[in-house]
Amino acid sequence: MALQFSTVTRKGPITIVTLSRPEVYNALHTDAHYELEGVFNEFAADPEQWVAIVTGAGDKAFCAGNDLKWQASGGKRGWGESGFGGLTSRFDCDKPIIAAVNGVAMGGGFEIALACDLIIAAENAVFALPEPKVGLAALAGGLHRLPRQIGLKRAMGMILTARHVPAREGLELGFVNEVVPQGEALAAAERWAETICKNSPMSIRASKQTLMRGLDVSLPQAIAEQRDYPAVKAMVASQDYIEGPKAFSEKRAPNWQGK
Repeated sequence: MALQFSTVTRKGPITIVTLSRPEVYNALHTDAHYELEGVFNEFAADPEQWVAIVTGAGDKAFCAGNDLKWQASGGKRGWGESGFGGLTSRFDCDKPIIAAVNGVAMGGGFEIALACDLIIAAENAVFALPEPKVGLAALAGGLHRLPRQIGLKRAMGMILTARHVPAREGLELGFVNEVVPQGEALAAAERWAETICKNSPMSIRASKQTLMRGLDVSLPQAIAEQRDYPAVKAMVASQDYIEGPKAFSEKRAPNWQGK
């Protein structure tokens, strides 16, 4: 796949996706959305890739959201089935995705980060859903994910004021996992990814799928149904399910197959 608006780097089982429109603070337009949809489709389908990291080019922005200048000039709007940046409506990927937020994450950029499983933020990162200031609304998932992740009143406070929230406050509110010095967000995200990759990828996928599906139903129903989830069945049928206990009993590091 020829890429114009992003770059993809693979480090072993880790895929690093960099939004690459630094001239507009990595804001996204229609063509970029469709390109990123393809990038994350490839990641999801590749059994050799276990964890993805998404970040922004340059040292100022993760993603400034929707490219308003593009829109104002008559550029077409829209994205594919997987949503803004190829992620906000992607509900079937059981592999972990980490946001390495290296600067501003505004509007759709913040919505991309919220759609990830972990957010690692540099100290210069700033988050906001500023859509009401330009007559829009955060309809790429932000209005639903933020209250689910930090609670109704805190989310209302951010959404109704459209205020900017620095990284440290994001950590206090609970949507940021770790704050690191400026310029170190990607390295920290890689550290998290490497730690995740020490575990069985089959177990990680089963855990993520079980957690996410369980949030949609009652606790008794979630516990009753979890063994029927596809990723849980795949884990039980995998070589990793045998290798893990064997490696533990032999006091050695496991050799995960991911299948």
